[in-house]
Amino acid sequence: MNELLNRVDGLEGVAVSGRPPAPTRAQRLARDAADAAEVRRWQDHPDVIALRVERVRTQVDRLCWAGIMLGLAFTMANVQWFAAAGSVPWSLPWLAAWLLDPTVSLVLLAILRAEQVTARYQVHTGRWVRAAKWLALGATYVMNTWASFAAGSLSGVVLHSVPPLIVFAAAEAITDLRDKLTEAMNVAFTHATEQAEPRDAYEDVHGSKPSKPRATRRATSARRKLFADYLGDAKQAWTPDVVVTPAWIREVTGCSRGLSPRLATALADELGNTPDTAPHGEEDQS
Repeated sequence: MNELLNRVDGLEGVAVSGRPPAPTRAQRLARDAADAAEVRRWQDHPDVIALRVERVRTQVDRLCWAGIMLGLAFTMANVQWFAAAGSVPWSLPWLAAWLLDPTVSLVLLAILRAEQVTARYQVHTGRWVRAAKWLALGATYVMNTWASFAAGSLSGVVLHSVPPLIVFAAAEAITDLRDKLTEAMNVAFTHATEQAEPRDAYEDVHGSKPSKPRATRRATSARRKLFADYLGDAKQAWTPDVVVTPAWIREVTGCSRGLSPRLATALADELGNTPDTAPHGEEDQS
């Protein structure tokens, strides 16, 4: 019996000794610190930050588009009633009146869809585009509120003014929002790249091998330029006989059409000159 108990105790001792030792508190903290550093390194990666801004841009686009579509759907019935002008329901004039609002709305949506792309790359669309957008929105507003103005109903004017005005404000704001989100993404990307450079230099001093994301960061950052970079290129190319215009700025720096007027104004301010801000139509001919 004693011999059996001794064998059992021996087996338990082997089993216990065969288990890996439990990690100490210091080892657990070191592992957590390494995991946190890895997560933080990827959270501060310029591409991850640009992706976050891109997601916000997508959310803003979806919300604005949803509001615009709902507002245009609300105005459809009022425009049809205005166009029908008391026609008998289901008669040809009554049915044709339903085509008026989609005609105006489709033109407006086409313009907004085009501006969704041009604003992303900060390209100016021109006066005719804005004039067409305002004409479509103005026509929608007039057809929605005409009956209320004619009847002298203030409550009706307010009720039928809110949706067109919201659509009008959203159509104007969404373009500026996309432009600013693009600028914010460029600034955030550049800031993250500048923050990543000292960390990479620290790793090189301590003998660590540069990682693949670092190479990707530098290759990508080389393709992106700041406002100050474009302005510096323009300063180097400027001579006293040159008239500073947005077209000249684009020629010497390769910047976008939307950024060139701001660069021309900034360079002219530094040089003490007055920029030649010709209309975009005249610019294109130069």
